[in-house]
Amino acid sequence: MRTTFEQDDLKARKIFLGVFYFCAFVMASVTFYAIYVSLGEYLQTGRVVIGEVLVETEFPFKGLAKLTTYLMIVSVVGWYCVVRLGGEKVKGIPRWLKSILQLMVLVFAVVALYEFVYNFIVWNSLMTADAIRGEVMRFDDLNVEYPNPETPWNLVFATKMTLAAFLISAHCFYTISKPEKKSE
Repeated sequence: MRTTFEQDDLKARKIFLGVFYFCAFVMASVTFYAIYVSLGEYLQTGRVVIGEVLVETEFPFKGLAKLTTYLMIVSVVGWYCVVRLGGEKVKGIPRWLKSILQLMVLVFAVVALYEFVYNFIVWNSLMTADAIRGEVMRFDDLNVEYPNPETPWNLVFATKMTLAAFLISAHCFYTISKPEKKSE
């Protein structure tokens, strides 16, 4: 017979697992939709702006959230569920390997933070330049032709996804770096 604590823990695990599967389904659906539409656009025009289709598509109806917002949210929530489901496995990793993982995740967090700030500043600068010219409705159409001028990135998409990458990597660093509780 299971104790109340074990039953409660099992229920919590089922919730996190269900939410994770939902997040994974949404991430896969949004990604396949974006690839399908972007491929069609590329075959028709010979050019694609990364993330543009996710910024232009509002779901389930116009005026609600953009697919890029959903993708950002389910990425972070899905990661959190993964940590809650498998975070205890980190305890068994040898210290030397944990140190290497910490350094790798720290580097990723720093890069993600830099990219988020960079994209946000570029996006804000372009919006300000548009506002000075009297154009104030192009927020979602702004792109940056970096790192490759042939495939620009939509700045709304780039900003949201680098924010998600920073949150995930910062949480990963925190999880790996958390001191282990001593058993009594």
